[in-house]
Amino acid sequence: MNGESAGLDPSSRDFFEARYRAHVDPWSFATSHYELDRYERIITCLSGQMYENAFEPGCSVGVLTAKLAPLCRRLLATDLSPTAIDRARERCAAWQHVTLRCESILDAEPRCWDLLLLSEIGYYFTPHVWRSIANRLIASLPAGSTVLASHWLGHSPDHTMHGDEVHAILLDREDLHLIHSERHTEFRLEQWTKNEKSGMAYCCAHSSPQ
Repeated sequence: MNGESAGLDPSSRDFFEARYRAHVDPWSFATSHYELDRYERIITCLSGQMYENAFEPGCSVGVLTAKLAPLCRRLLATDLSPTAIDRARERCAAWQHVTLRCESILDAEPRCWDLLLLSEIGYYFTPHVWRSIANRLIASLPAGSTVLASHWLGHSPDHTMHGDEVHAILLDREDLHLIHSERHTEFRLEQWTKNEKSGMAYCCAHSSPQ
């Protein structure tokens, strides 16, 4: 753990804000070959479809957000850190349909997303909390919507869970149908479709990401 965030809860706003104030891109999302390769695999999996309403929690400085924007008609991206969101806004300024908001995934309101992208976020939470987040956000998705998760497979003192544990919780869901899975040396990626209609009534009354 870096000195600027030592002693802080690694799932807290203070932890992430300390990192972003100390470094422009603390996890090298814009330059890391690992991240750029992972983003390429994510975009390849999602390409070929235009998403009406997409949600990317934990967007950081918006590198993946900018790559995702051409595939979406509306995209909401959020992050805990105000500094990260400011940098993401600069990076995504050309995309008028992208909304960037300083918000925790814990506070995100379930909506009628047809794409939920969970990238490098789940392992900051305990299994109980991550399961609760998944239950809340996925339960409201309409049938046929897409959920894609991708996480690092290394170990970090900042992480509460391993990437495999994060995905195991999602793979255990009966309302998701797995359509694609990849396991690489450093990361894994799974893509599902929602296979039941329990969220449709909610979505009819909450159709906008704004």
